Amino acid sequence: MRHSAVLLDTSFFLRFLNDNDPLFANADEYFRYFLQHEIIMMISTISIAEYCVGGDVQELPLRNLQIVPFNLDHAKRTGTFAKIIFHNKGKLKLNERNIIPNDTKLFAQADCETPIEFYLSSDKESLKIYNLLQQEAAPKFQFIDLNIPYNETFGLLDL
Repeated sequence: MRHSAVLLDTSFFLRFLNDNDPLFANADEYFRYFLQHEIIMMISTISIAEYCVGGDVQELPLRNLQIVPFNLDHAKRTGTFAKIIFHNKGKLKLNERNIIPNDTKLFAQADCETPIEFYLSSDKESLKIYNLLQQEAAPKFQFIDLNIPYNETFGLLDL
């Protein structure tokens, strides 16, 4: 049986590991849903590096995660995505930052890794970049917005 996977970005872990965060409940429900449905949860070495800026790697639930190192195939796909993004930079209207290369790298990993069907993030600016890539390069994964509860994302009735 082929199991699908989700790549969890840094913003997911910042919310999941802080029970005072407004999105903690959503993050916790997604985490439980993925465990119950045997959806493999992955974390990139890039997200680990970002998390370690303000946290410790030991805080991450690594026993429930597969670590995805950044490799040559990811680098090549990143170049394709970055070219599209830089060419269309004016259309993005990013609010809080310029284009972050890590978004492009993470998207490339999600696109290259065969089992990854989902990318979970609460980052609205990252979603803008994904939407542009969706129009120009058709990445194979679905962006899941952590602001939307898991039952709405997966079409489940909350009974």
